[in-house]
Amino acid sequence: MQTTGKVCLVGAGPGDPDLLTLKAVKAIAGADVILIDDLVNPEVLQHATSATRVIQVGKRGGCQSTPQAFIEKLMLAEARAGHSVVRLKGGDPFIFGRGGEERQHLMQHGIEVEVINGISSGLAAPASLGIPLTHRDWAQGAIFVTGHGKTPEHQPDWSALAKTGLTLVIYMGVAHSRQIQDELMTGGLPAQTPVAVIQSATRDQQNQLITTLQYLASDLAASPLASPSVIVIGEVVRCADAQYRSATPWPASVGTY
Repeated sequence: MQTTGKVCLVGAGPGDPDLLTLKAVKAIAGADVILIDDLVNPEVLQHATSATRVIQVGKRGGCQSTPQAFIEKLMLAEARAGHSVVRLKGGDPFIFGRGGEERQHLMQHGIEVEVINGISSGLAAPASLGIPLTHRDWAQGAIFVTGHGKTPEHQPDWSALAKTGLTLVIYMGVAHSRQIQDELMTGGLPAQTPVAVIQSATRDQQNQLITTLQYLASDLAASPLASPSVIVIGEVVRCADAQYRSATPWPASVGTY
């Protein structure tokens, strides 16, 4: 009788293959099948064996993507066939990675699931510029939030977020930068609040923009930056290394670290 396989939801980190965890490396090395997202750096597949089947299941905002239902059906079929399955996701599977949905679906069908965390781009992107998400002088916490909700009725309450005084780390927000900017300022966040936008964090092609909230949308429109990017809003952006602040003129009224 064939034994049912197992699925590992593995976070591949922000892009730099050296930021892959040891546990993720072991899971990849032991996989019979790997379902890899579009945002994952393919260099991490160097840890897989030559016998491992790699299936591309691209997931990228604004582009044609593999339907989620198909991915879940495929994982279920491979596990039922007795295979060790790795679902390889960019960043962390439980931070805007739909890992919770996939785990629930598999467990409802009797499949063993393990979650292996990865370094989220929301952590790695600001760190790559020298920006901490918390700082005793400027921010006593940070909020991770998507730039847009699943439906019009489930959008972030930017006005409420503006009043928290916490660092805002926004995923998938580039396309909605004008709305985010306007609603945060309407909610009371000062126009001069420092902002950093980091694209392709930790990869060789990383690019970044530093500006202030009032110029977020216009500066983004004038820049080459696009998705995938992380937007960081808050006083902690003052800590960005000088080399990045000089790349985009830092408003004199904002000050520096």
